[in-house]
Amino acid sequence: MRVIVGLGNPGRQYAHTRHNVGFDVLDTFAKRRKVKILGRQCHALVGSFDHYGEQILLVKPQTFMNESGQAVGQIVRKYHLDPADIFVIYDDMDLPLGKIRIRLQGSSGGHKGMNSIIHHIHSTEFARMRLGIGRGGEVINHVLSRFNRKDKQIVDVSIEQAADALDMILEEGIEATMNQYNRAES
Repeated sequence: MRVIVGLGNPGRQYAHTRHNVGFDVLDTFAKRRKVKILGRQCHALVGSFDHYGEQILLVKPQTFMNESGQAVGQIVRKYHLDPADIFVIYDDMDLPLGKIRIRLQGSSGGHKGMNSIIHHIHSTEFARMRLGIGRGGEVINHVLSRFNRKDKQIVDVSIEQAADALDMILEEGIEATMNQYNRAES
């Protein structure tokens, strides 16, 4: 089993904010795969599908961003997973708007949702995809804001590309996907 986690905050008031691009990518990917992320377990909304005999679990923690690790940790323990079975998608203010970066492991980079996951699974050795949301103003107000029309067009393309990257990871592996999506031009 592999688990793909999209980070965000639950609730309509946070829908499609900068901090919720992880949810948006997961929703786009799930729609393509005709998967409904409606089940509830381990403080998360979940959906799953079979990929060549392997179960892929799609997870949207419902614990708010800063406590995302509670849900991810419970999923890891419930299914006896290794950190390497986890792939996390989240926003990154340090990347320019619309940029995508994929890594096999690493620190949280100061992202509180990632800090929580690292704390709860006791590891940094899980893959992740960061989507650039750009910088602007006071951090909390910025990440909880919605995109203006121009920025939304850029981010919508990025969300589609991130869903493409998830497909590529499943079909061709993470190394090939990193080679394509981590290029300076992407």
